[in-house]
Amino acid sequence: MTIALQYCHITVNDPDESLGFYRDALGLEVRNDVASGGFRWVTLGSPDQPGLEIVLSEPHAGRSQADGDALQELLTKGVLQHIVFRVDDLDAAFEKVRASGAEVLQEPMEQPWGPRDCAFRDPSGTMVRLSQGPTA
Repeated sequence: MTIALQYCHITVNDPDESLGFYRDALGLEVRNDVASGGFRWVTLGSPDQPGLEIVLSEPHAGRSQADGDALQELLTKGVLQHIVFRVDDLDAAFEKVRASGAEVLQEPMEQPWGPRDCAFRDPSGTMVRLSQGPTA
């Protein structure tokens, strides 16, 4: 049996604003953009991982009003799960993302558990880390 991650979901307030971060600053390619019921699901990916897609969707997309409200509250608080991308040149990636105007949470630094990394907030407040080097 084989198993592989296919989709990773990131909740965003505005798919267009988020594309400026995930597509333009991070360099991911748009693979699909689907509208349904007044909402959009945008999938992005890296050519280096053709079988993995990141899905951007709004809190209420495909959810009940109550569930969407609860997810929106967590997104607003900035307490949803973060995402980590591996890069081959952390300094270049950091400068590209910083130049996009993204909020810098941590400049590149060596971590005690192995990698050198940095952190940003996407336009909706989700923490996005960029990592280069060994992992624990």
